[in-house]
Amino acid sequence: MRPKREVAQRELRNNISAVLREVEAGSRIRVTVRGRAVADLVPVSPRKDHLTPEEVRRIVREAPLDSGFAADVEAGAGATIDEL
Repeated sequence: MRPKREVAQRELRNNISAVLREVEAGSRIRVTVRGRAVADLVPVSPRKDHLTPEEVRRIVREAPLDSGFAADVEAGAGATIDEL
C-alpha cells in the first residue's frame, strides 16, 4: 500500500502533532529529505505481535499439533522441541 502523501522533513518537524494525528487516523505518510524518500509513517496495528508463554501453552493444550507434523518438525529441527 502506497502512502497517501509525502511530507518533507521540515514540514514534519514544524507540524509533527498534525502529521501524527493524520497517521493515527489511518493515513500513511512518506517522509522525504531533500526530495528523497527516507521513511514511511504508518498507523500501528492493534494486533499483538507476540504471544506470552502462557498463551502458547493454552493454544497447545486446546489445539495440539498433529502428531505427523510434530514428527516432521522434530526431524527437521534435530529434535530440539521441548514439551510445554
